[in-house]
Amino acid sequence: SLATAGAMRVAGLLLAWALLGAAASQQCQPAGPGGVLRFSDRHAEIRVPALHRVPSPLDPLYGLVRSCLDLIQQNPLPTELLRTALNDPGSVRTSQVVQYELGYVVCAAVALLFTVAVPVAGMCFCYCRSRRRCGGRLRAHRRSLGCRRRCLLACLSFTSLVILVSVTCALVTSQRVKAQMEPGLGAVPSTLRTLRQHLANVPQGVQMVVDKFEVPRKQIISDLGGLSRSVGLSIHAQLKAVTYEALADLQDRAGDLQTSLHHLQIVHRTARALAAARAELEPALRERRRRVVALLDDPRCTSCASVLGRAQGLQLGADYGKVPSVEKVLKALAGLPRSDFAEMIRQGNGTFNSIPELAVERMAQLIQDLRGDLARTAEKVQSIADGFPLPDYTRPVSEALGKAERRSQPYLREAERFERYRWIAGTVLCSIILLIVACNVTGMALGAYGLSKREDPSDYECRGEAGAKFLLVGVGLAFLFSWLLILLVFATFLVGGNIQTLVCRNWVNQEIYKFIDTPGNLPPSMNLTRQLNLRRDSNLSSAYRECKSGAGLWEVLQLDSSYDLDEHLRAPQYTADFQKRLGDFTAALGDVRLLRSEGRQDLETFARSGVDEVDYGRFQEEMKNPVVQSSLPGLARNLEGLQKMQRNSTVAGRLAAEARALWHMQNSTVQSQEALVAKLGESIQFLSRLAPHLKERVRRTLATTASVEARLPLQAQQILRQ
Repeated sequence: SLATAGAMRVAGLLLAWALLGAAASQQCQPAGPGGVLRFSDRHAEIRVPALHRVPSPLDPLYGLVRSCLDLIQQNPLPTELLRTALNDPGSVRTSQVVQYELGYVVCAAVALLFTVAVPVAGMCFCYCRSRRRCGGRLRAHRRSLGCRRRCLLACLSFTSLVILVSVTCALVTSQRVKAQMEPGLGAVPSTLRTLRQHLANVPQGVQMVVDKFEVPRKQIISDLGGLSRSVGLSIHAQLKAVTYEALADLQDRAGDLQTSLHHLQIVHRTARALAAARAELEPALRERRRRVVALLDDPRCTSCASVLGRAQGLQLGADYGKVPSVEKVLKALAGLPRSDFAEMIRQGNGTFNSIPELAVERMAQLIQDLRGDLARTAEKVQSIADGFPLPDYTRPVSEALGKAERRSQPYLREAERFERYRWIAGTVLCSIILLIVACNVTGMALGAYGLSKREDPSDYECRGEAGAKFLLVGVGLAFLFSWLLILLVFATFLVGGNIQTLVCRNWVNQEIYKFIDTPGNLPPSMNLTRQLNLRRDSNLSSAYRECKSGAGLWEVLQLDSSYDLDEHLRAPQYTADFQKRLGDFTAALGDVRLLRSEGRQDLETFARSGVDEVDYGRFQEEMKNPVVQSSLPGLARNLEGLQKMQRNSTVAGRLAAEARALWHMQNSTVQSQEALVAKLGESIQFLSRLAPHLKERVRRTLATTASVEARLPLQAQQILRQ
């Protein structure tokens, strides 16, 4: 009975394991450095329920039953006998069946012997009892009689206890078998229906997966919405450093040109002014020296000899007529700058900063075309669901499952009726056994009580007599119904034992699958490989193993050879037009002109003008010399000091007059020349610092500007494609 219940419970799950071991859809894992698209989890919504027997304290008893069955039936799966029985039932020989069922034949012989022997023994006992030859007579009290009664009481008590425990186990086991048979029988059509529903939902599942293309499509449309401006901003952000650096460098060179031209003009004017002032100062200074020397040589001049040497050294110093002329350089730079560098830089900066707006304008048609390609891609993806061949393979399986469900209904009803009758018969017989135990217990209790109340144990006592009658009733019931119980036990043992040893045991070791997969074992009407639409080179064993290891229907049905799934799921065939349009796209974002031709000519002329060829060291050497060798203020102060020392008023007056003349020459002529020399020094210092690096800086500026102008469109196009 236990084996029968287990077999019926797992029978409904066989096809579930064979077909849907891994029916749950798997989650796609997108890769890549970009953002991850989130798809909703699409696992199978229809689940095949798994039935499990709850462990109980009777598990050791079940193990004992299985051990007994393994001992009784030690033969392997009778493949030859099953092949003959399935293909040609009329040719099955009884000797083959008896040979395979030899253990059960022995059990049947024992059961038959018990069935015959027990009623015969019961009738013999009744006959003897009626002849008063089997007890019922009063015996003389002897010491051995009490010992015999106690021994019989102990044996009967032990026997009743064993019967009580056994019948309790039988009742509990029968009830649990019934509780497991009901869901097991219901699981067969339920599982088959669930499998058919799952197979029917496969096309819907494929469509749901295809519908998930809406996730990347919406993301792409969202990205395309701000793509053009985003691309423009990306181009601007990646190129602004080199562009702004080139514009700043160009602005510096324009400043160098303007400042150099200004300082060259100062040098030219100042050098000419200093040369003219020197020529004008020379006769006046010579005359002043002659008069001062003559005055100091006058014998009337007291203490004048100490200043005479200083007066004799009164002569001109720096001669700016000897410095190099910059007139040639000024002639080369005449008319420069011919272009407005400030406006040119402003326009270049504005053009570069307008790249985001230009990208939006130039990419508008591309965005529209990409959206059209995306719509066509969605149609191609939909073609996957439209041309998916899985329903062509699952339809025969679904039909086979429907046929199996219809054909299983009569057998399931018969099994249910058999189980109901078995449970009723078992409950009734177990109740009778309980009644027998109750009669035994009552009889022993009354007998013991009656014996305890008699003064003479050999006297007759009604309570003892009643106990004896209860014991006789128990014996009679045992003789009447025990053979029925043994027949019920044998029937359930025969059916359940064969299911356990023939089906369950060979199912666990997969001998059944090998038998099914062997060609010729099953008749054409029972060819499961063909009914389940498996390929000829596949079998039920391999399908079962694949499903149990986690494979899906695609691998189990081996559809790769008839439908190249990898080819249909290869993304480039759906995105080729999209990628080609992106790859072929060229956006003329406009020429960013940082330096026009006239500006370039101005800088080239500036570099060739000879600013770096002027000997600014000569200027610096002349500027080290003073305008007048001797200090006019110092000599004037010396004359003023000598005036105070003179006793001759005429000499004193002349010394005072000469001192005033020297102060006038210093303030009117020499100071103005010294101011020009200081101004000249500032210009010479700037030009001397600029000149050595002028050509290199101009060359680098022109090369950088040209490189940026040439690379800017190419880099912008490359960034746009990326």
